[in-house]
Amino acid sequence: MLRFAKAVVLAAALVAPALSQGTANPLVGRWDLAVARGSTTQPSWLGVVEKGGNLEVWYQPPTANVYQLKDFKVSGSHVTIVMSPASENRPAVTWELDAAGDNLTGVQKRGETASAVTGVRAPDLKRPAPRAWTDPEPLFNGRNLDGWQPVGGAANSHWTVTDGLLVNEAHGANLMTTRKFDDFKVHFEVNCPDDGNSGFYLRGRYELQIEYEPLTSNPVERRIGSIYGRIAPSVELPRKPGTWETFDVTLVGRIVTVVRNGVTTIDKREIEGITGGALDVNEGDPGPFYIQGDHTGGLKFRNITVSVPKN
Repeated sequence: MLRFAKAVVLAAALVAPALSQGTANPLVGRWDLAVARGSTTQPSWLGVVEKGGNLEVWYQPPTANVYQLKDFKVSGSHVTIVMSPASENRPAVTWELDAAGDNLTGVQKRGETASAVTGVRAPDLKRPAPRAWTDPEPLFNGRNLDGWQPVGGAANSHWTVTDGLLVNEAHGANLMTTRKFDDFKVHFEVNCPDDGNSGFYLRGRYELQIEYEPLTSNPVERRIGSIYGRIAPSVELPRKPGTWETFDVTLVGRIVTVVRNGVTTIDKREIEGITGGALDVNEGDPGPFYIQGDHTGGLKFRNITVSVPKN
């Protein structure tokens, strides 16, 4: 993910008011949000949880990783959040949000500028694992980019097919499948060079991290094989930049299993919400696979296949 993105340093924490005994605050839950930006919107996410009678608020910005917000005030179903404090050169950014049933609406204020924030409760996506899967089907044919398209157009794309490999030659556009998927098993093999950084997105919303940056650059939940910022691998395998490695990923609803180089490193864990770089926040809908090309070049992929539940 974006190396330069860092958690915003917030002003002094304000303790959330205790919840009435036996009464769930309407703000509690996971929220898929769209924040207006000009004529478009940016996907974001809030997780509001109750702990020990107080509320915690977690935020996933459009990029970077999820982190805790501590400067907020709650009054019933209304919350005021300081997203970033004022500085000498810029005004504070605040959100004013109201929960009503399965909707969360409000406004983002930056000085005199206001933008709409709209959201819905994220779907649970609880469903049983399929009894059987189809045979693996190639997503990459080894000859051309049929079935794939650059995100945002081809003008800045450096994706090519060389010697049967899918190669990103330089920093540029991301690449996504033209097909969309719901539950699946996906297999791919990747060769990531030293200091390389990319990601393989599941349904276009959840990033499986691929990187070989210095260990000091990322905590474990943002290193290779993690669901970026959400789930750290339970096993840290030897780091082998410049060699071929395999990933087998199963996603059913929100439940993900990752097998890397034959070792189960994430075993049936729940992905709470979108990660940075998500194409949208429509978590209940099928989505494409996409591979980041906007970080570094030099990564190579091969043998990308997918299986889906049998009817």
